[in-house]
Amino acid sequence: MSAAQQSQPISVEDYLRGEAGAKQKHEYIDGSIYLMAGASNNHNLIATNVTAELHGQLRGKHCRVFNSDAKIRIRNSKGTRFYYPDLSVVCQPNPANDSFHDSPVVIVEVVSASTRRTDEYEKRESYLTIESLKVYILVEQKAPAALVYRRCENRFAPETYLGLDSVIPLPEIECNVALADIYANAVFPSAEQVREQQEHFQLTGELPVEFVF
Repeated sequence: MSAAQQSQPISVEDYLRGEAGAKQKHEYIDGSIYLMAGASNNHNLIATNVTAELHGQLRGKHCRVFNSDAKIRIRNSKGTRFYYPDLSVVCQPNPANDSFHDSPVVIVEVVSASTRRTDEYEKRESYLTIESLKVYILVEQKAPAALVYRRCENRFAPETYLGLDSVIPLPEIECNVALADIYANAVFPSAEQVREQQEHFQLTGELPVEFVF
């Protein structure tokens, strides 16, 4: 994200009004707005794969999956924020004329070099304050790997999934997502580089920056 020029804090109402007619998406953080950067083809493919997989599994059920055009509103003691996750699953949707949801159950972000710090720290800290949230998933781009934060009692516990044979169980929404489906048609580096990335991921929970789009 890059900060948009502004001389004073912007109200939530003005942000939502401006965003409704904007040609580019902006996220809102406690009175400031930030222009969202464009994503790579690999990023968009992976996000679309996850959205399609969950959409298919949720067909006919109560919960719904929303793509990156749907904002999530977060209100806490620090202020109000609006983020555009790559996808979210909502079981208690806001009214149809709203442009955002307040109660996601699952949020997925596909990690990019330009968004890694935000996704892993700022957004994670904010997302995990949402009372309805059960699972936050960070999906890597250049190797089949995902870091999952799952609500366990009064905390979120991290889980690591590596390799195309791995499957992320989501009993919270009665779904299972295979990494083979997440990464269908995605482009990876060489097998040797993938092994190095997975070893690094297993030790640190993140991929080396030089291997990330």
